[in-house]
This record gives sequence, C-alpha cells and structure tokens, in this order.
Amino acid sequence: MNHLAHALLADAGGTEFALGSAMGDFAHGRPDPAWPAARQAGLRFHRAIDRYTDAHPQVVAARRLFRPPLRRFAGIALDIWLDHLLVLGWARLVPGEPLERFTQRWLSLLDAHAAELPEPMRGLVAWMRTHRLPAAYGDEVTLDLVFHALAKRLSRPSPLGDALPALLGHSVALQGHFDAFFPQLVAHADGLRRGSPG
Repeated sequence: MNHLAHALLADAGGTEFALGSAMGDFAHGRPDPAWPAARQAGLRFHRAIDRYTDAHPQVVAARRLFRPPLRRFAGIALDIWLDHLLVLGWARLVPGEPLERFTQRWLSLLDAHAAELPEPMRGLVAWMRTHRLPAAYGDEVTLDLVFHALAKRLSRPSPLGDALPALLGHSVALQGHFDAFFPQLVAHADGLRRGSPG
C-alpha cells in the first residue's frame, strides 16, 4: 500500500502509532528501542500491512494483469494506483472525514515531528506538499508525474514512467480487485491494531 492507505489504516492507533507506521518505508531493521512502544508497534504494523497486501489473492491477480517488463514493477505501480482508487472512493469508504481534512491532519502530524523523521522522508513530505499529495492521487496528470519521478529515483532503468497507460487500460479489472480487497484489508488492520501495544 502507498502513503494514503497506510495513513488511514494507522490513524485509529493514535499519534505515536501513526507516526511509526508513516516511517515504515524509511526505517530499516528492528524498531529503534528508544522509540515509544506505540511507535515501534506502528512500524511493525506498517510491515504487516505490506506483507498482507503483497500476498492477498486480489493483489496477486492484479499484478498478473501486467506484461513484462512492467510486471516486475507492478507492485510499485499498484501501490500508487490503490491510493488513486482510495481517493476516488473516499467519500464512500471513509464517510466520517473529508479527504482534505484528513490529509492536512496527517501532514501536520509529520510536520510536528519533522526533526525525528529520516532525512529522505522529510524530503518526501515536502515534495508531497508541493504536489498536493496524497489528495492529488485522484488526478491522472499528477499520477503520471509521480510515476516518472519514481522511475528516476530507482537505481536501475525501469518502465514505471510508462505505468499510467497500462493502469488505465486495466482500470475496470483493477477497480474490481480493489473493491474485493480493501474491506478485507481494513478488517485485517483493525485486528492488527487491537493486538498491538500502546
């Protein structure tokens, strides 16, 4: 899953839990033992959500829609596309809070703890603010920009810059996979949070 989905799923765990989850793509190895227990739990939660997502039959089926060479990078492309579908379906899926309000609340949390974030993450947060992310994941022009930026960040050449046409070509099938997968993901996340300390 990508930034918005991770933020939404971790939000109910509280500030430290959500912060730990937000750092999931930037903190490697074991959680820092100096962190509060809830932040450590949030990091573990992020990784558990990634494992569940990668192995889910709906996500596996979605990856198989793509031909080589994009198939090798389909997991990355799908993470972003799932955030796109979450943005488009936000009012239906998250009726309690408008997307813009949630986005500002989440970015404000990251800003409040900026000194504690890894340097690459601080750069990403600034880039997201500049491009009105994650709310702008609903816009195809912004998605194309994101895919081209990701292609440049990878250490080896990739077809990610051309991901958007392929995703649009499978949009109906991908919506079906998302609609089947997302409620199960939310239920799984709820269970993980109940079992987490802090």
